[in-house]
Amino acid sequence: MNKSDLIDVIAADAGITKVAAKKALDAFLGNVTKTLKKGNKVTLVGFGTFSVSKRSAREGINPQTKAKIKIPAKKVAKFKPGAELSDAVK
Repeated sequence: MNKSDLIDVIAADAGITKVAAKKALDAFLGNVTKTLKKGNKVTLVGFGTFSVSKRSAREGINPQTKAKIKIPAKKVAKFKPGAELSDAVK
């Protein structure tokens, strides 16, 4: 399912227009992004938790040349599913 498919399903399930569903989805995604940029987490009980994790710098190997390269430290977004979501997928 891609974003436009999700918008169609949200609109149908909620009985709203696709424009309203797109605005709601964009607002949700925008606010999750803003919260993660601040270093905070978003917890949706039963669904899961979006958070930011730090990856430390490390040394890697270029698979083509076998040369060692330095991989810089960075922050990454991660998602941990909640119990209800995990149980529903089983």
